[in-house]
Amino acid sequence: MVTKEILDKYEVTIGIECHVQLKTATKLFSGADNDARDKEPNAVVSPIDFGLPGMLPVLNREAVSLAIRAGLALNAEIAPMSRFDRKHYFYPDLPKGYQISQMYHPTIGSGVVHVPADDGTIFDVRIHHAHIEEDAGKLTHSAGYSSVDLNRAGTPLIEIVSEPDIHSPEQAKAYASELYMLMTYADVTYGDLYHGNMRFDVNVSAALKGSDTLGTRAEVKNLNSFRSVERAAQYEFERQVELLEKGEKVVQETRGWDDAKGRTSSQRSKEDAQDYRYMPDADIPPVLISAEEVEAVRAILPQLPARYRNNFAALTLDSTVLVGLIANKANARIIQTILDSGNVSAARRTALWLASATDAESEQGGAEITVPIEYFVDLSAMVDANELNSTAAKEVFTELLKNPRAPREIAEAKNLIQNSDSSFIEGIVAEVIADPASAKAVEDLKSGNEKVIGFLVGQVMKRSQGKANPALAQTEIRKALGL
Repeated sequence: MVTKEILDKYEVTIGIECHVQLKTATKLFSGADNDARDKEPNAVVSPIDFGLPGMLPVLNREAVSLAIRAGLALNAEIAPMSRFDRKHYFYPDLPKGYQISQMYHPTIGSGVVHVPADDGTIFDVRIHHAHIEEDAGKLTHSAGYSSVDLNRAGTPLIEIVSEPDIHSPEQAKAYASELYMLMTYADVTYGDLYHGNMRFDVNVSAALKGSDTLGTRAEVKNLNSFRSVERAAQYEFERQVELLEKGEKVVQETRGWDDAKGRTSSQRSKEDAQDYRYMPDADIPPVLISAEEVEAVRAILPQLPARYRNNFAALTLDSTVLVGLIANKANARIIQTILDSGNVSAARRTALWLASATDAESEQGGAEITVPIEYFVDLSAMVDANELNSTAAKEVFTELLKNPRAPREIAEAKNLIQNSDSSFIEGIVAEVIADPASAKAVEDLKSGNEKVIGFLVGQVMKRSQGKANPALAQTEIRKALGL
């Protein structure tokens, strides 16, 4: 591929289209089950999904409510009137020969996503619009034939179309991640990337820096991870720059992404809107949304990531801890609940415990923790009361996640509760100081070498079988030596 010096001559411009499956009970225009995960092929379908003659679609109004909720999360305008259109194309996974979508009058208008970058800054990505549409089925290709599974056909989607405001693969990954959190926090989708609940189409173009016009774009389809978004954008940028440097043209086309090989490949030339022969769908009346309905949805909109970030500023967390915390909606809610009770120290301590217990690299935040919140508060209180040191508290926390029960019960069973009885510790300190093995450390400490106190505290902890309060042990050592 091309060198960094050559890449620096060019600017990459990226726009992303994101398909979000809405978590309705039934499909967009039929009564079939909308959850196709782990179902047998063609098990959750209806005559409407098959496109049989005489079948008429009936709009699922809950899908419209979820679309409104998604639009509010995108800081977008909600159209008082929207319409459905037929988008014609012929593939085996689309039995009707057209897809019901919204070309001319989408439900969700222009908006903006405020995206946190890795360096702590915020950049904005404008939303052109987001439209409601039905998903197609799924093709599985084998040697000599293809199988069609229509379980996904008719699944309600919104397609969020960004403006070309993204100018690096890292920004593309950050935007995709923030979009995922907005949709899952707003509770419009299950957000299962593995099963395709959210899929990203990344449009990439390269042009010389300072150019007044954008380069020819190529669209990389159906990416289902944030890493793939970043890697595909980087590869495609480098591929296009290499072509331009050779004096060749970039072809506008749809490309696929091979995650194992880390490269894109041509799939088909990119169709323009007129090639799809859009026309209004006469079977579906206009969708009318009142201002009162929008406000009713706004009133039940869950707290979104930006609000959590602002609230958690009081916890003075490291940026990596904060990112990992926000990435897991359930964990963020745990911390918010503790913070709302006014217990800032317990909230901060629990945040650090959760950060250490969950996978910061997980794109879906890891497994949900189902421990009663009061257990975290109780565990923090035991640390504040010097009943547990930090190491013991971490051990109790780990056990708490595996087998939730009262922290004190766990600590007692593991014999972890530390002793803060000054007379008990004073006796052990006297033994340590009198031990010939401690003589040099004692003399060094008296001479002002503060580093050796760690050795002496360690000896106290060893003799007390880890039960002595280390802070009190240090105090008693200094007291015994007249320091």
